Amino acid sequence: MISDIISAADRKMDQAVEFSKEEFAAIRTGRAHPAMFAKLTAEYYGTVTPIQQLASFNVPEARTILIAPYDQSSLAAIERAIRDSDLGVNPSNDGHSIRVVLPALTEERRKEYTKLARSKAEEGRVAIRNARRHAVDACKKLEKDKEVGEDEVSRAEKKLDEVTKKHVEAIDDLLKRKEAELLEV
Repeated sequence: MISDIISAADRKMDQAVEFSKEEFAAIRTGRAHPAMFAKLTAEYYGTVTPIQQLASFNVPEARTILIAPYDQSSLAAIERAIRDSDLGVNPSNDGHSIRVVLPALTEERRKEYTKLARSKAEEGRVAIRNARRHAVDACKKLEKDKEVGEDEVSRAEKKLDEVTKKHVEAIDDLLKRKEAELLEV
């Protein structure tokens, strides 16, 4: 029972780390990469669809992304989604594809993105701590219902602390790499 609780908490913590990884990928750096567009959606035949399902992405240069829609009728919707996003870029449409040139980041903008990365990392840490708290509560409930002993619960808490520490360190490593990437000129 307790091992099930610990493994469920471990899975939730893994999900929090993966989510943080995706959030960091969406934060723009000086280089172009398709993950920046992962959260964007466009209306396609009346359905809100992620633009990564509507087009292929190519990075011909470090700060340029070429977006080629699979269906030319979705070109305007994709362009509108990019323009309306918080990426701060202005896409250009040549009738067949969309070219997005990323402007060089100013020092102020880099610091702003660093703060954003730190807040995303803190959200990940909070999610990990919440998973730990829920697991500890579940263990204590088992103890209260006299299904397990006090020693088993304390061992489980120690194990959960180890698992939590491992996942928090993973998020800290991701943050450190993202900050280095953001501050690199």
